[in-house]
Amino acid sequence: MNAPPNIRDLLEGHVTLQLQSLDRLYLNGYVAPLQHGAGLVRFLSQHRGNPIASPALLGHLTGQFVANVRDFAPNHHIPLFPFRHQESKDQRAHQLRHQRAVRDAVVFIGVAQEKAYAFSARRLPGKPVRFEFNRNKSVIPNYYYFYLDDSQWGESFLKVCSYAPWGLKLYLNGHEWLKRQLAQEGIGFEALDNGFLSSQDPKRLQELADSLGPSQLQSFLAKWQDRLPLPLSASDRAAGYDYKLSVRQLEVSLTQIMDRPVAGRQFFEEVIRDNLDLGRPDRVQLIFPRKIIRTTPGTFRTRILREGVHPSLHVSYKHFDLKQYYKEGRGLRTEGTFHDPGDFGVNKGIENLPSLKELGHQINQRLLEVERVSQNCGLSAGSIQRVVQPTVTKDGQRAPGLKFGDPRVMALMLVLCQFRSVIEGMRNRELRRQVASLLGVSVEQHSSGQASYDLRRLV
Repeated sequence: MNAPPNIRDLLEGHVTLQLQSLDRLYLNGYVAPLQHGAGLVRFLSQHRGNPIASPALLGHLTGQFVANVRDFAPNHHIPLFPFRHQESKDQRAHQLRHQRAVRDAVVFIGVAQEKAYAFSARRLPGKPVRFEFNRNKSVIPNYYYFYLDDSQWGESFLKVCSYAPWGLKLYLNGHEWLKRQLAQEGIGFEALDNGFLSSQDPKRLQELADSLGPSQLQSFLAKWQDRLPLPLSASDRAAGYDYKLSVRQLEVSLTQIMDRPVAGRQFFEEVIRDNLDLGRPDRVQLIFPRKIIRTTPGTFRTRILREGVHPSLHVSYKHFDLKQYYKEGRGLRTEGTFHDPGDFGVNKGIENLPSLKELGHQINQRLLEVERVSQNCGLSAGSIQRVVQPTVTKDGQRAPGLKFGDPRVMALMLVLCQFRSVIEGMRNRELRRQVASLLGVSVEQHSSGQASYDLRRLV
C-alpha cells in the first residue's frame, strides 16, 4: 500500500488553479459626526434647522424612515415581511432568491428586532430648553434588511437600524464579485461553491482579485444609497453626514485546485495529524508576524472541527481564525478571518483593506510553509521505494535494496549523516571505523568489501 503524498509532492506540479482573493466581507457603516451627543445636537438644530434638538425629533425621523420603507416595497413590487424569532435569515434569503430571481434589484426586505445602543436624552436645567444626548441606552429596535442582487457583486445585503445614529452593515462576497467581472469580460469559468474550479484565463482572474479594494466597496454603498429609502437623504450626505465603512469581518482566502482529488484528501488528513500543535505559542508565531510572549493576551489553540465527514483545521490567534479544509473534494482552501484588525496594529477603516489583504495572504502562505517543513521531516512514498527496492546502476550492475531496521544499514545511514560537515571528506577506512564502532565490532570484522557493498546499495 502506497503512503499518502506529502505537501511538496501534492502542491508542486499538481495544482491546476491557484487563486488568492478576498472572500466574505462584513462591513460596518457609520456616520462619524453622529457618534456622540454633541454631533447629534448639531445635526438636529444647525443642519436640520430645528429650534430645539428634542428627543421627539428622533421618534419622528424613525417613523418617517419606516413609512418610507413601507411605501417603497409595494411601489416597487418588493416582498416585505418580518423574520420569525430565531429563524435562519440565510435559509429564508436562499429560498426567496430562488423564488424571485431579479437582476440588479432588491430581492426582498426583511424586518428583524435586534439589540442596539441608542441615544437617551436628558433635559438640562434653565432656559432656553436644551437637551443632552448620550448613546448609552440598550434597546431592541427594528432592523431593515435589504437583500440585493447587484450587477457587480451578485448576492449581497444591506441592513440598517431604524434608531439614531442609523448604523448600517453590508455583506459582500469577493468571489461573487469576481464571477460577475469574468462574465462581463466574456471569460469562461467553472464555479466552485464560493470559488472557482477552473478559468479560461487564470492570470486575468488573479489580476481582478488583486484589483479589488476600497473603491469598489464605496461604489457599491453609494449606488444603493441613491436607490434605497435610507434614513439620511442625499442633502444630509452632501452636508457631511455620510456613511464611512469599517471592517467588521474580513476573510482572505487561498484556493488550490488539485488534479488528483483523492490524493489531496489523503494529504489533508495527514496535515491534520501532523499539525495538532500549531496553536502552541512557540509554533503559532511561525505563522503570524507577531512575537508571542508570556504576557501576550489571547487564546492560542488548534481545533479540528468536523462537519459530516469533512474535517477542518483551525488555528486561533487572538480574534483571528485561520482555517484550512478540503473544499468539495477538489481544492485545498486556506482561509484567514479578521474579526479585529487591531490584533495586528491595523485600524478598522476601509482604507486599510489593501494592508489587511496582503497580511492575510502572508499568513495563509506561512501556514503552508510550516506544513511543508512538518511534512518534509518524513520521506514520501517514492523516496522510500527508491531506497528499499532493488535497483540497476547506470553501468547495468544490479544493487539490492536497503533493509530499514537492519543494524548495519542504520549504522551506515547514521555515519553518512555526518558527511556534509566533514571538510576533507570521508575515506573507506574512516567510514568502516565509525560503522564498526556503532555495531560494537572491530574494524577487521567490518571489511572493506562489506562497506563497498553497502554503499553500492545507495546508488
